[in-house]
Amino acid sequence: MSPRFAVGDKVAVRRGNPPGHLRTPFYIRGKQGIVERICGRFRNPEELAYGRNGEPKQVLYRVRFGQAQVWPDYAGRPADTIDVELYEHWLDAAP
Repeated sequence: MSPRFAVGDKVAVRRGNPPGHLRTPFYIRGKQGIVERICGRFRNPEELAYGRNGEPKQVLYRVRFGQAQVWPDYAGRPADTIDVELYEHWLDAAP
């Protein structure tokens, strides 16, 4: 199974707040970014936290976001970015 997204693709982080152990920071949910790299396939840590086997493996991406988009009051340089590693099941294609 190949990754759903490629480097350079625009993606949107899902907005959910499901119960349980999550690896997706709340502050990044609902934001749009660009896939900076594909990190590989790993067992799902959201499942591993409960003693499950974490299968099937999930693709992990490094997604780059503009700081000003993540933090509306950001006063730094307009070109500043933040990279966040996110699993594929948290991402959709950006509209």
